Amino acid sequence: MTHAAALDHKPVPSLWLIGRAELALIGITILWGGTFLIVHGAMAHSGPLYFVGLRFGTAALLTLPLAAPLLRGMTLRELWAGLVIGLGIFAGYTLQTWGLQTISSSSSAFITAAYVPLVPVLQWIILRRRPRLASWIGVVLAFIGLLLVAAPQDGVKMGKGELITLVSTVPIALEIIFISLFAGSVNILRVTVVQLAVTSLLAFACMVPAGEAIPPFSWAVVIAACGLGAMTAIIQLVMNWAQRTVSPTRATLIYAGEPVWAGIIGRIAGDRLPPMALLGGAMIVAAVIVSELRLGKQADGPSPA
Repeated sequence: MTHAAALDHKPVPSLWLIGRAELALIGITILWGGTFLIVHGAMAHSGPLYFVGLRFGTAALLTLPLAAPLLRGMTLRELWAGLVIGLGIFAGYTLQTWGLQTISSSSSAFITAAYVPLVPVLQWIILRRRPRLASWIGVVLAFIGLLLVAAPQDGVKMGKGELITLVSTVPIALEIIFISLFAGSVNILRVTVVQLAVTSLLAFACMVPAGEAIPPFSWAVVIAACGLGAMTAIIQLVMNWAQRTVSPTRATLIYAGEPVWAGIIGRIAGDRLPPMALLGGAMIVAAVIVSELRLGKQADGPSPA
């Protein structure tokens, strides 16, 4: 049983308890919310694979000085963890970025929200950790709230870009599961630098078979990719650290606030936030609270044989 799984069996002294790990995840979720608009703008000047490679290559280089003194002690399990998580990040972010070439940032945020109900299911299948009833209720509330917050007013049409983005939700959900699977038994810095480097190398390596050329030099792409690279380094380090003590389901419900922050940032940039989005935001907050209610004796943990 992982450290996170063991913690899920401990009694909670109050209805709602927010620790440092949860606050850290809320912080990176705010950063995450601003990435859709930035990536959408960058896609006017770059292909998806080049942009993902540059973004995560920057993140790996920024993380390397912190991890370098520890790399000599890397274990096979840590290398494997970095490879598996990196593969999930590569698939999820590349497909999401590819979809942003042809759909709006709000449509992308809406469709990406489909990863929310996937996490408890995959947690059950992979980690053998059956979610509590309150977690399922929280997931449903969060997903409905996400629809209200991020859905475009004219609805979503399932074209090529939308379908690609929908497929991206599977590796995004798997990334969260794999981080929790390995987080309690590996060195965070070593795994983080490996997963970031793997994502970048895979993206650059796939440019040739995908027929994607290196775009003409653009300061917009460089600034966007390097800025997002710095944000990505922070996000991945915090995720790997915080999910040592936060269960995948609870972490996912916190991440569910991403479109809320995306909507706020979009509003500042000039986008209009529909009135129904306010109700959606309230439902997401309610989802996080409800997920912590103890409706039964069983916590998130291994399902019975």
